[in-house]
Amino acid sequence: MIVTLIRESLAPQSLRGIALKRRLMDILACPIDKHYPLDLHVFEEKEEIVEGLLVCSECGRWYPIMDEIPQLLPDDLREQRDELSWLSKWKDAVPPQVLKEGKPFNLQLSP
Repeated sequence: MIVTLIRESLAPQSLRGIALKRRLMDILACPIDKHYPLDLHVFEEKEEIVEGLLVCSECGRWYPIMDEIPQLLPDDLREQRDELSWLSKWKDAVPPQVLKEGKPFNLQLSP
């Protein structure tokens, strides 16, 4: 517990919050292939990015930003139904490549 408190006190202010601010894009990489930087597509923004999409141009994976939180999970921990529903909600703002060929799932593969 003491170690955790020390780490938090030494962490830069921008890393303490969970919400995605644009300046955090400088440290985000694809969790699968470690490609950096990720492409950012903002759908809704207030003080933080509320809804948006992160895309790895190297492997074609996409990661939603839901309720200010980037969902940077490996494929086996992602919820296909929830993420496809989210993708469908924002399909007019999502790049066509992601809709057709995005990994680990896309709207062309959905039932």
